[in-house]
Amino acid sequence: MSKSPHSRSLRSGRVSEQGRVYLVTFTTENRRTLFSNFCLGRLVVKELRQAQSQRLATSLVWVVMPDHVHWLLELKLGSLDRLVKQVKARSAISINRAIDCQGRIWQQGFHDRAMRYDEDLVAAARYIVLNPVRAGVVKRCGEYSLWDAVWV
Repeated sequence: MSKSPHSRSLRSGRVSEQGRVYLVTFTTENRRTLFSNFCLGRLVVKELRQAQSQRLATSLVWVVMPDHVHWLLELKLGSLDRLVKQVKARSAISINRAIDCQGRIWQQGFHDRAMRYDEDLVAAARYIVLNPVRAGVVKRCGEYSLWDAVWV
């Protein structure tokens, strides 16, 4: 199956609601482990924070893994699609400049899940924060530096 039909199916039925909390995941093109480089990972963090400073979203929890990002956010302005596209586009420009390269950084599309209950938020936050541990990148989440949560 080609990438295009799959990315279209991820958008099928997608509705954005301002004030809704979403768990969003997006991956690097061909699952390149770009963010094993801390400095490149910080460029993604900068864009997540920029989205918040522009009041487009409130970031609750995020983690930048070597080849993907998990982001739990409350959508404030605009659409979820537009927000994620902005973060991916701006971070791609910064990353390409940093590595003196051109080309695709992110895989097309993203996965999202609208959160419906407070209990879902706790489970999603734990999932995100413990992702580096489950992936074997570190033994304890405190050893990983490319994450943040409003609760800590």
